[in-house]
Amino acid sequence: MRHTAYIVLTIAALIASACGRRTATSTEAFTRQIYTPHYASGFAITGTPDGDAVLIETSSPWQGSGPERRRLVIGNTNLAADPDMQSIQKPARRIVCMSSTHVAMLGAIGCSDRIVGVSGLDFISDPYVNAHRDAIADVGYEPDVDYERIVALAPDLVLLYGVTGPSGMESKLRELGIPYAYVGEYVESSPLGKAEWMVAMGEITGVRMAAEQAFALLPPRYDSLRRAAAAMPERPRVMINAPYGDSWFMPSTSSYMARLIEDAGGDYIYRNDTGDKSETVDVEQAYLMASQADCWINVGQIASLAELRSRHPKFADVECVRRGRIYNCNRRMTAAGGNDFWESSVVHPDVVLHDLIGVFHPEAGITDDQLYYYKRIE
Repeated sequence: MRHTAYIVLTIAALIASACGRRTATSTEAFTRQIYTPHYASGFAITGTPDGDAVLIETSSPWQGSGPERRRLVIGNTNLAADPDMQSIQKPARRIVCMSSTHVAMLGAIGCSDRIVGVSGLDFISDPYVNAHRDAIADVGYEPDVDYERIVALAPDLVLLYGVTGPSGMESKLRELGIPYAYVGEYVESSPLGKAEWMVAMGEITGVRMAAEQAFALLPPRYDSLRRAAAAMPERPRVMINAPYGDSWFMPSTSSYMARLIEDAGGDYIYRNDTGDKSETVDVEQAYLMASQADCWINVGQIASLAELRSRHPKFADVECVRRGRIYNCNRRMTAAGGNDFWESSVVHPDVVLHDLIGVFHPEAGITDDQLYYYKRIE
């Protein structure tokens, strides 16, 4: 009887010990700081003391996600103990990108050749992708993703994003046993913070040091331009976006675009801080703001002043329209209608800032033909 009890107690102790080890092999195992972002708030990179594995933790990966986390372990996959952890044994060499910004980040760190699949091939501007269209598959868009094609690609990793919630691809990729990771640059409010996600991409691909070096070039350029803009004598009032039906989406004062406007020496006409979400205003409210604006940017699909006046006649008499100070971020378009601004600008915040300084401050001497993403609507 005592012998039986001893065996039971021994087994119980072993189970408890195993459970203890399992707990220790979740996030608690990653105690070595590898990279702490300087501008981004949505990721951190840590490792195990013995270098056995690296953890990339994505926090608040979509708008309004609160304390949500998504984690990727690279290395010892036994350490991916928690349900929200994905794992790959070694840096990814075959990657499917579900956002064009993922393509731009991989290009910025010299890893375009890792891309085997994209979402919306005809809308991608990246030179490498376009030069290798025969070798890169279009896997479609949510919710009509071609999972058979993804399986056939045998990717090491699928890069996902969320807008107002998690990607609908999560459950199917789990079912198929295909690892995935979230790239959360979309919700970063800092232009440099968005670009800093290239460092996380560098860890995913095994070239983090090169990615850090590539990113390190950006802050000095950006800060130099920001200081030049701050010295400009005027701060023009800036309107943004165009109507969508009967509504107008205005980014929060703490948003990425609001930060760019401020850093370029502009005065964003909208005053509400709605966190990481844009607010819907009606057309009447938008008209009042546009009437006070000196400049209007990012006017959607509108290609000319005549089209703007035709589609939105109510706005034809506002001063910035009368003076022709309307600019759109559509200078670099693909034949199918893809816009490189929404692709590569994520890794070129300094170029965007340079453009906006030219738009807001004619006295800066930046001519329209020197703009990279923006152009005047005529």
